[in-house]
Amino acid sequence: MSNAKVLPLLEPADGQVAPCCPPLTERPMTAEEAETAARMFKALGDPVRLRLFSAVASHEGGEACVCDISDVGVSQPTVSHHLKKLREAGLLTSERRGTWVYYRVEPSVLAAMGKLLALPAAT
Repeated sequence: MSNAKVLPLLEPADGQVAPCCPPLTERPMTAEEAETAARMFKALGDPVRLRLFSAVASHEGGEACVCDISDVGVSQPTVSHHLKKLREAGLLTSERRGTWVYYRVEPSVLAAMGKLLALPAAT
């Protein structure tokens, strides 16, 4: 039950995940591609958000309850704010289960981020 925006990914016929944008070394980005990538990088540009993203991504089972990741040195309302920003950037999805909210980094998001920053293959 999530209303999070997710980075638009392209699903090629071969089943491989393609990022929303071409690798930076492939060609100049369009304005739309740059906006999408900038939202993602802006969200990760804050140390607290980066710690929260890392806590979720590295948590056992691939998802984390907010109760398990909120010890990042800021108040609970601030944690909620940062998690909201990560969801809005399409980096996290969330699901409410009873009184707790569980967060997940979709594998396709990590794959897209990696491909965006990948160097061209050596020939």
